[in-house]
Amino acid sequence: MIEVYSKALDKSLNVERLIGSLRGEGRGPTLIFFGGIHGNEPAGVFALCNILKKLKQKKLSFKGNIFAICGNLNALAKGIRYKKEDLNRLWTSEKVLALEKKTRAELSEEEIEQQELYSLINDILNQEDGPFYFFDLHTTSSETIPFITVNDSLLNRKFTKQYPVPMILGLEEFLEGPLLSFINELGYVSFGFESGQHDSPASIKNHISFIYLSLVFSGCLKRSQIEYQKHYNLLFKDSLRSQQIYEIYLRHEIKESEEFKMEPGFINFQPIKRGQKLAKSNENIILASASGRIFMPLYQGKGNDGFFEIRSVPKVFLNLSLVLRKFKFDHLLPLLPGVRWASSKKNELVVNLKIARLFTRQFFHLLGYRSKQLDKAHLRVKNREAASRKNEYKNTSWMN
Repeated sequence: MIEVYSKALDKSLNVERLIGSLRGEGRGPTLIFFGGIHGNEPAGVFALCNILKKLKQKKLSFKGNIFAICGNLNALAKGIRYKKEDLNRLWTSEKVLALEKKTRAELSEEEIEQQELYSLINDILNQEDGPFYFFDLHTTSSETIPFITVNDSLLNRKFTKQYPVPMILGLEEFLEGPLLSFINELGYVSFGFESGQHDSPASIKNHISFIYLSLVFSGCLKRSQIEYQKHYNLLFKDSLRSQQIYEIYLRHEIKESEEFKMEPGFINFQPIKRGQKLAKSNENIILASASGRIFMPLYQGKGNDGFFEIRSVPKVFLNLSLVLRKFKFDHLLPLLPGVRWASSKKNELVVNLKIARLFTRQFFHLLGYRSKQLDKAHLRVKNREAASRKNEYKNTSWMN
């Protein structure tokens, strides 16, 4: 058990890895919430404790199961993002496989945390009934309206459209090893919710409203059992562009020896113009590459994501992607020169950019693929739709 402190509330509480769990009176979905994957983000932990306490006090009848899980316990106890490694960058298939082969004595501090989380996740998946929903609760170092980050599968997109907040697609293409990308590759609905600035009291309130809405949208609770409109409006009024969908087109990665400093005063989703001064890197000025919006500017000591640049996705492209994915248009691509399947699983493509020059990252995004550059001449793209467990969610209200 550790003690977690919130500057926003000037209050501490004691928690364990499993913050708590509740079982409903009937069969239903299993919801898994993570708080504090980053140790300087305690708002999600406090919100989850609040919800569990209120649900017990009110004795609300609900379906399914709810699990609230604490992320980086050691970092939370110290109020720092992480100690040696970012726990939310360790979840590649290769690192998870290596984790299973190591003894506890061989593990780093963050790997011990990861191993405990991995074991708990597997226990829930093996012992409970689905459909399963995974939610990762976060906050940001800069001021922000609430928003959702999601791997762009149609399953994720359809469920998250219920929330009155902006949606960010494609973050996983720029980050290596986020927890929910790993869970997405298992095929489950999973996404992150960013509620506000780390130490703002509003961030805890936004998390609480998000959790209540998630309980309703997944079918655990009925709208009439909570102050539904209050929680919906709390998130809606804080969202400049309710349900607007954005895509990341640039990330500034901070190198190990780099001295990086954001220009002061940027807030999340703030419009930027091409050539605008954004930050300094080793005293060199960094300018905006294009007109769009700034996303998650870094104003904290740890982390290697300096900032992102995002732009809104036109509805016509979202609708086109729906049609192309529905009819599996991507299965025709290996018939063309310069494109081949990476394996017999037919969920990844390797593209020779010298031959297939017309195929851009944006094109593959339409088809549900996210890309990684293999080398200057080749692109490797992975299909987000291939793993989706659509049948497990087919009887839910939001799918129909």
